[in-house]
Amino acid sequence: MYHYLRTMSRKLTGLPALLLALCVLMLTAPAASASAVPAPDTATGTVLDQTGEPLPGASVMVVGTTLGGSTDIDGNFSIAGVKQGATIRVSFVGCKPADVKWEGQHLNVTLQDDGQTLDEVVVVGFGQQKKVNLTGAVSTVTGKEIAARPVNSVADALQGMAAGLDVLGAGAGGQLNATRNMNIRGAGTIGSGSSVTPLVLIDGMEGDLNDLNPDDVETISILKDAAASSIYGSRAAGGVILVKTKSGKEGKITVNYSDSFRWSRINDYPDMAPSWTWANVFNQASIAAGGGELIPAYKIDQMKQAVTDPTIPQLMTNANGTDWSFWNFGDLTSVGNTNWIDEHFGKTPFSQEHNISVTGGNEKYDFYFSGNLLSREGILVHGDDNSQRYTVNAKINVHLTPWLTFGYSNRWVRRQYDAPSALTASTWQNVMRYWPNIPTHDPNGNPTLFSYIDAFENGGRYTTYKDQTDQQFSFRINPIEGLNINGEFNYRNWSNHDKRYYLQTGYYGPQGNYIENNPNDWPAGSPIGSRVYNYSQKGNYFNPNIYADYSHTFNKVHNFKIMAGFQSEWNHYEDFDAQNTGIMSGLPFLDTTSGDNKTLGGYSATWATAGWFGRLNYDLDGRYLVEGNIRYDGSSRFRAGKRWSWSPSFSLGWNIAREAFWENLTTVCNTLKLRYSWGKLGNQNTNSWYPTYPSMGYYPDSSGWLVGGKKPTYATAPGLISTSLTWEKNRTWDIGIDWGLFNNRLTGTADYYNRRTIDMVGPGEKLPGVLGASVPNVNNLSMTSKGWELTISWRDRIGDFSYGITANLYDHTTTIDEYPNENKALSTAYWPGKKLGEIWGFRTEGLAKTDEEMQQHFAKMEEAYKLAHDGQAPTYNNPQYILGTGWQAGDVMYKDIDGDGVISQGEFTADNSGDYVVIGNTTPRYCFGLNLDAQWKGFDVKVFF
Repeated sequence: MYHYLRTMSRKLTGLPALLLALCVLMLTAPAASASAVPAPDTATGTVLDQTGEPLPGASVMVVGTTLGGSTDIDGNFSIAGVKQGATIRVSFVGCKPADVKWEGQHLNVTLQDDGQTLDEVVVVGFGQQKKVNLTGAVSTVTGKEIAARPVNSVADALQGMAAGLDVLGAGAGGQLNATRNMNIRGAGTIGSGSSVTPLVLIDGMEGDLNDLNPDDVETISILKDAAASSIYGSRAAGGVILVKTKSGKEGKITVNYSDSFRWSRINDYPDMAPSWTWANVFNQASIAAGGGELIPAYKIDQMKQAVTDPTIPQLMTNANGTDWSFWNFGDLTSVGNTNWIDEHFGKTPFSQEHNISVTGGNEKYDFYFSGNLLSREGILVHGDDNSQRYTVNAKINVHLTPWLTFGYSNRWVRRQYDAPSALTASTWQNVMRYWPNIPTHDPNGNPTLFSYIDAFENGGRYTTYKDQTDQQFSFRINPIEGLNINGEFNYRNWSNHDKRYYLQTGYYGPQGNYIENNPNDWPAGSPIGSRVYNYSQKGNYFNPNIYADYSHTFNKVHNFKIMAGFQSEWNHYEDFDAQNTGIMSGLPFLDTTSGDNKTLGGYSATWATAGWFGRLNYDLDGRYLVEGNIRYDGSSRFRAGKRWSWSPSFSLGWNIAREAFWENLTTVCNTLKLRYSWGKLGNQNTNSWYPTYPSMGYYPDSSGWLVGGKKPTYATAPGLISTSLTWEKNRTWDIGIDWGLFNNRLTGTADYYNRRTIDMVGPGEKLPGVLGASVPNVNNLSMTSKGWELTISWRDRIGDFSYGITANLYDHTTTIDEYPNENKALSTAYWPGKKLGEIWGFRTEGLAKTDEEMQQHFAKMEEAYKLAHDGQAPTYNNPQYILGTGWQAGDVMYKDIDGDGVISQGEFTADNSGDYVVIGNTTPRYCFGLNLDAQWKGFDVKVFF
């Protein structure tokens, strides 16, 4: 009975592939013969798996021709028009392909399981492991998957690729110089004195995904739980992203070139109402607030007419005719119709990318060289904004002796950005708030003041560029079998240079006179003036890693591997800035300024870490898996006695599919593994590099008053600090399951985790106001994150056609456990029990369609008030008085949640908030990614959501 069910399972799982194969073959291959006796040139055969079961849906192709087909539900195939002596290739997902020669006989082909899936190697901390032996929560992304996405950076490409990885939207309004932030399994801290971000390591060296050429990536491993990450100790509290770049391969020299030309456009942005619609709503709002109509009806009619009638003046002058009327009402109301979003951000920008690589090698050495150029235009219509990224990557490995290998790599990147100085974070907000009735140009054809056109085109530029060079030296010694000694020496030097200058702009008045006026009072809060600002920063980073591993197998089933090593980091930077006002002759340089507002500044800082680490792996014949990690870290950010921290972890795994009792089920489920892990990590990333040392403010020639005709120097007293500040710590446990069905055509993984962060840096307990200083940050906060992840993938091949579907879904929430707010006052940002991202507000029952409906709503609440107060009549004028007066048709009716007959915030605490409740959350929930791909005879298509 079991044999029958297993056979039917094999047949049924092949039905979808078989049906799809038949559809493809109708278009691409001759139909299989249906005759009982095949023709002499018809090749027939049967395909079985290694257990002797038929393989439906296997691909059967005649090598060197377009002839082919696939096996039926019983594993049989038949192909007409085949010459004797031809080679027939049989393949199936999860099996090794087989080539057989046809000499006219019926073929019997047995395919062996492909060990590639089991032997797939995953990059982990300071080493590699077979994927089948992993016990931590690790997701992998291949370089092919990255390169297939037409994106600007590796960070962009990772969106939706791995469950639990949040790739957050770029800040700065999506400007070209904005970069994406990421977190793994949600926020690692509330950001009150510290930060937690994933540690990104590129070939073992800390780096930035935004600086990396996507075409250089070979694999990416995302270490999500503490067991997988703890080997990196102090830097891994937010998880780890390991990037392995491409290396040279033995063989002839190969040159590859690729380019990409693309145009883009904003997918979705707010629709701006036409000016006449805006004017009507503006009047309605004024009337609802107790005022009258501000924009006359004839002006609203003119707004409509002016769209097609250019003789209607759209901009009025003031009463005496000396200036334009921008923000006035009545007869002076402007009657233009401007969509400010389209006016400023409606450009369809062009981008281009070029890649070239050279690779080769032999048994003595291998090399890989690559270069990349990415040039992008921005969406600004007025005033050009653009960015460029240049990268050069060189890597060489030399096998000096059979037991010694030397490696060297050099990565250089330059990022440039150029945009109008007037383009700031507030620009986007101002554009959204501009009145649509104000025209872009005055009747004389000159840009209006608040159009920003003159400011963008002639008001100065902001330019920035970053140069960075990473050099890596490595050696690998293999003195005896099983022992590897590794040394890595990583060095980085980098520099940033920013220049922002503002030139005087303005507009032309009605009489043609030029009026100097910088829109929105820039720079430095003044409508008149010019300024130049320079900022330079340079730094060095040094990171040696020395570690060794030894592996050995006892009695063919007991597999041991031990690893130990040392790592340290040293990071130093210094910066300098200077500015002055009064740019002369339009030359934006410090030595061509004439102002008396010179300012100079500079800073220098250093941090360092050191850590010893070790790992032990054991498995019993690949069935029972154990891993233990330990790390001991020290950080320069903390005082002696608080400087060092342990980061232990362990993980367990059970490969059920390797058990003898599972052998009969392997044809259906060939991979099944249970995992459990626990670990503790430390976080040293305080906002200040010197959080336990007081610092005094010093401001030369900066006082707000004059002494002897000069501004005196002044200093400020240092704030309070906590000398006992130490590491934040998080403890994570994770349980997971991995599976593979039908020769690993259907694979998946699921995890549930709990991460508790303790000793988080946050504000101390409140002290009396007579202290005269703010309380220092201490280690007194804690929070818990919980979540789950699910990834499912299906891959199959039918003849020349192959396809894949991968979907992931995940969710997580974070709750504050401890915070110095025992009363849970809502006036404080956090309190025990609060879920991160909560949005508080009043719930509504809809809009009142008539005045009568609003009064009925009030009457209902007054009755509730009497019931809640022993029949006492309410003393308020209206039950929604806390939110306003004059309620009428069109206004919001708020819900009386606590039933006391009045809309209130109670005591404004989480435990007594009246009708003020949680109405939403900013934390994304149920995030998903869907990736579809298909290939056919050299053509491929990929779709991702």
